[in-house]
Amino acid sequence: MLVGVCDFPGSYAFPPAGYGGIERWLWAVAVGARAAGADVHLLGPGWLRDLEQDWVRKPVRLEDVTAGSLAERELRSTGYDLLVVGHEYPSLPAWTHTWGELDCDVATFQHSPVFQHTDSAFDGKQSRLYCYSPEMAERYAGHRPIPELAVHLGLNEDEPPSVVGRDLVWLGRIDAEKAPHLAARAAQLLGRRIRIVGPVFDAEYVRRHAKLLNADHVEWVGELGGPAKTAAIRDASVFVYTYARTYVEAGAAVFGESLRAGTPMAALTWRTGTCAEAALCDATGAITVADPETDDEAAAHQLAHAIEQAERLDHRQVQETGLHRFDPARHFTAMAARSC
Repeated sequence: MLVGVCDFPGSYAFPPAGYGGIERWLWAVAVGARAAGADVHLLGPGWLRDLEQDWVRKPVRLEDVTAGSLAERELRSTGYDLLVVGHEYPSLPAWTHTWGELDCDVATFQHSPVFQHTDSAFDGKQSRLYCYSPEMAERYAGHRPIPELAVHLGLNEDEPPSVVGRDLVWLGRIDAEKAPHLAARAAQLLGRRIRIVGPVFDAEYVRRHAKLLNADHVEWVGELGGPAKTAAIRDASVFVYTYARTYVEAGAAVFGESLRAGTPMAALTWRTGTCAEAALCDATGAITVADPETDDEAAAHQLAHAIEQAERLDHRQVQETGLHRFDPARHFTAMAARSC
């Protein structure tokens, strides 16, 4: 099987070394495809040039290919069986025109809860849309979504054997949608230290919660990538997951990252059917569902209880489960099954 994994214009490299969403998923698909025995081409100029030593890198984007051009003829003659792409592209006319000339399958994962697809973007067979959670599948029910847990990888983020960590960790973009102040308050209630890992996306949010986020029990780490990022997760006793009441988590990279590192998760959610519910089980984490009408203090108390529950779990079993549940080769095989 020949697979083309397509980049897109963006501010992060392919693959990213630290923070990143769809970029990390595309890299995981490429790694998983190779592990599953497929031949892989990295399509587009965004892929790091260093990868050319080990990968076939073709710096062309399908949406830039003109009809009848030499590039189009070369793409057609290559004989791709499957293209994997960011979720916007099956609704982009310039992209779908070139794809139509290639006569191959296309698969993508819905990483946005608001993007609107064209009615003809997915048929559930040759063009397939995958969704993480029941609530995401419900949002895109008209596009025949297929349930699947996304796998995300960065450069040099292979997980060493798990350890029983010490402090708590929260990782993600720091803004109101991700609500790390709730994790900080839950840690404070337990008398525990917590490390906040990730880039600041909303300085006003940080100022609003400065008293809590700058408390003595909170350590700001900044954005990490590679082995340092993996170590920050692995060395924690519990990964604390939060988000705002109205936010819909679509791709949820942190679940796979934490479980693969062997760190159990304590998740605060505001409704059922979320990514946390899809990703976690009693052996890998604890979920508390808070009433959206409750205040932050009550929600933090619920989260603190979930942290205590998660801390009792076996890190080795968490890692064993995580490495299976979020295995790149398994993930690719599931998406490619209809192409074989």
